[in-house]
Amino acid sequence: MDKKIGFLSFGHWRDVTGSQTRSGADALIQTIELAEAAEEAGIDGAFVRVHHFERQLASPFPLLSAIGARTKHIEMGTGVIDMRYENPLYMAEEAAIADLISGGRLQLGVSRGSPETALRGAENFGYVPPEGVSAADLARSKTEIFLKAIQGEPMAVTDPERTGGISGGLAIQPQSPGLAERIWWGAGTRATATWAAGLGMNLQSSTLLTEDTGVPFDQLQAEQIRMYKDTWKEQGWEREPLVSVSRSVIPITTDIDRMYFGDRSEDDQVGILDGARSRFGRSYVGEPDKLAQELARDEAVLEADYVLFTVPNQLGVEYNARLLKTIADHVAPAIGWKKKF
Repeated sequence: MDKKIGFLSFGHWRDVTGSQTRSGADALIQTIELAEAAEEAGIDGAFVRVHHFERQLASPFPLLSAIGARTKHIEMGTGVIDMRYENPLYMAEEAAIADLISGGRLQLGVSRGSPETALRGAENFGYVPPEGVSAADLARSKTEIFLKAIQGEPMAVTDPERTGGISGGLAIQPQSPGLAERIWWGAGTRATATWAAGLGMNLQSSTLLTEDTGVPFDQLQAEQIRMYKDTWKEQGWEREPLVSVSRSVIPITTDIDRMYFGDRSEDDQVGILDGARSRFGRSYVGEPDKLAQELARDEAVLEADYVLFTVPNQLGVEYNARLLKTIADHVAPAIGWKKKF
């Protein structure tokens, strides 16, 4: 696979000074508009984060469908959907619909989810783990059901009284051929990455790993990717695995860029998150040529098939469209990316 690049938006909105996204409507509409602008710049993907009980993008399928209907080439996806909150069969229907509307451009990232403000938030949606089952186990079991559903396995049986005594299995409808090969698992550890390979899912790795071995973030993430690929090969899957990573990259080309972000990159951050020692990847801030050189030395970026660049969405569509065009023109070619449309 040729290397691809995309943007990743958290979809924040706040009615505060300086914010271009004052409401949920602003965040949604501007995400669609940014996807259109990104497509014009040749960017391959428009991805959104999914958070509940926060002023950020939540249930993603209406938004993904809208992007699919308004664009022609760009892929749309998530990074990630928290499966603890999902009904896997209803989600299978929604995912297939969004994929069909876009003509097969959906790249769906799913996972156990990230730390959140809500206390046991998924339980308020009605999803309480059975006794002895962790929230992470619940997310993984729902993911397995979801994968079976989008692959067309029977999820229900016919009612003989309505089918003249004929009994048979019923699959979720509609089905979207090829969608199952475009499901990505958001892995925060090396162990969950190898679990994803065992199920034949692509790997989506962000700038946060909930483990730390003392090596720089890009090296730890590259090790995770290599372990994932080794497990994939051991499983004997026919197709090649796909891997994405995300990075915070801010090219400094104007005084406004410098006012907002300065001109110095941050180092990795290490701390305790949900009881685990975790490592958060550095931010890349500086002149485009300097960023190109630094990213070309990032081990995980070089291993990845897809690199997602986080955007400061509250600065508005015009600002972020310019940021993405600068990355496409001056930074991404250094990591092996070429414009495809």
